[in-house]
Amino acid sequence: MERILLAFDGGEPARRALETAAQLALAFRATLSVVSVVPLGPDWRPTEPWDGGEAHARELHEAQRVLAEHGIDVDLLEPLGDPAQTIERIAVEGNFDTIVIGSRGLSALDRVLRGSVSEHVVTHTSATVVVTH
Repeated sequence: MERILLAFDGGEPARRALETAAQLALAFRATLSVVSVVPLGPDWRPTEPWDGGEAHARELHEAQRVLAEHGIDVDLLEPLGDPAQTIERIAVEGNFDTIVIGSRGLSALDRVLRGSVSEHVVTHTSATVVVTH
């Protein structure tokens, strides 16, 4: 493990992922980047009014603060797009060998209707993926 990408959206599963990513980065002396994807709808606007760039910036800075308490310096990434595909693309472009992501534990219906970001990442990337619950 040399380059870890933490997918962070501020939710409880993401907070568990943050703690796991911190432990891995310290144990393996790996670099750590944190990504919070601003999801866009077909009209290139945030899919929900409360899910825009400001919310994601706050999430990223909260993750940065927590990781700094662990003595970990991180790169922050705030791209726009489909969260699952964007995380996958960033992992490839950034040569990340590990992705840490939280699972919301969606029901079968929610996975069909909205899709599972963690499930997509697990099945579409060649990096090692750690999913926290």
